[in-house]
Amino acid sequence: MAGRMYVKVYRVQGEVLVAACDEELLGKTFREGELKLEVKERFYKGELMDVEELGRLLEEATIANLTGERVVRKAIELGYIDESRVLRIQGVPHAQMAKMLY
Repeated sequence: MAGRMYVKVYRVQGEVLVAACDEELLGKTFREGELKLEVKERFYKGELMDVEELGRLLEEATIANLTGERVVRKAIELGYIDESRVLRIQGVPHAQMAKMLY
């Protein structure tokens, strides 16, 4: 089940940060108790592409910020995210990844 996602790649001081969210979540805010998840356009809105492209991007990423069912499920499928570490805010999955470089 493919779908589309917004992806923005940041390259700062040797780090490669990939911000990706399911297309329909862009610009929305989710709240649950003390938690707030803002899917900000200025952070996530880069290129609109197929979720199948995520693996190629995560391979290069040192840090990733992932939001939405399709994006997070794909990252779990590819082994980048541990399902037990996924945070859900108002039912929306959010996960972060950091690769430790030695």
